[in-house]
Amino acid sequence: MSVFRAAAIQMRSGVDPQRNAADLEGYVKEAVSKGAVYIQTPEMTGALQRDRKALASVLKGESEDIIVRTASELAAQHKIHLHIGSTAIARDDGKIANRAFFFGPDGNILTRYDKIHMFDVDLDNGESWRESAVYSPGSDTVVLDLPFAKLGLAICYDVRFPQLFRAQALAGASVITAPAAFTRQTGEAHWNVLQRARAIENGAFMISAAQGGVHEDGRETFGHSIIVAPWGEVLAEAAHADPAVIVADIDPALSAAARAKVPNLKNARPFGVLVENNGERTRLDAAS
Repeated sequence: MSVFRAAAIQMRSGVDPQRNAADLEGYVKEAVSKGAVYIQTPEMTGALQRDRKALASVLKGESEDIIVRTASELAAQHKIHLHIGSTAIARDDGKIANRAFFFGPDGNILTRYDKIHMFDVDLDNGESWRESAVYSPGSDTVVLDLPFAKLGLAICYDVRFPQLFRAQALAGASVITAPAAFTRQTGEAHWNVLQRARAIENGAFMISAAQGGVHEDGRETFGHSIIVAPWGEVLAEAAHADPAVIVADIDPALSAAARAKVPNLKNARPFGVLVENNGERTRLDAAS
């Protein structure tokens, strides 16, 4: 595996997929000008739209989706690996997927990933989200074997489920990802520490492009796109919520070095959980 330059694009996607696709083209060109050969965009690159009827009115299947088409053309034009963090896609069964796409330098789709964990939360100040009311969750995580690294795909809320990234690391991923549209509230509290924790505990690079700022649909996202090294160092970060392109050089050998220093992937042992209640003990199984 070889050293490569990665870029994370921070966007402020609106409700119009065509306008977002035009913005995407400009950001990709900027990332290419900075030497990036792997470029990642945030969750919901195609549209951030909380009104379900309005979202349904702009939804397309893969073959007709403007973000998919634009990304394919950009990947082929610039001979890059382009990772669309996610976009909303109409499935053949009438449901909606929060779906990531990964394009190779020939413009072909190398893999897809549907977000597994749905953001169903009730936050302070009355902020509430029910992603499961709109999207159908995926069932499988993905590790993609690329010429320069093995890379694991995830999306936003997935970052709070460390077992997903542990499974990717055990499958050989030296780069893990969680492109996001984190709310400002949760981002201020948890974004940075979650990104660094996932990198450290798996001895992997973490690359997470983010949405940032106040969007047309009224939501506010945190921004602060980030690239973290396997030892936990922040290699690049957008220290704000405005659109930006950040880059960093990724050396997969540093992942192997971190795992050699602290071989927690190898040292994990199966265990159970003993629940004590008034002298009675119940044993529950748990993952290692």
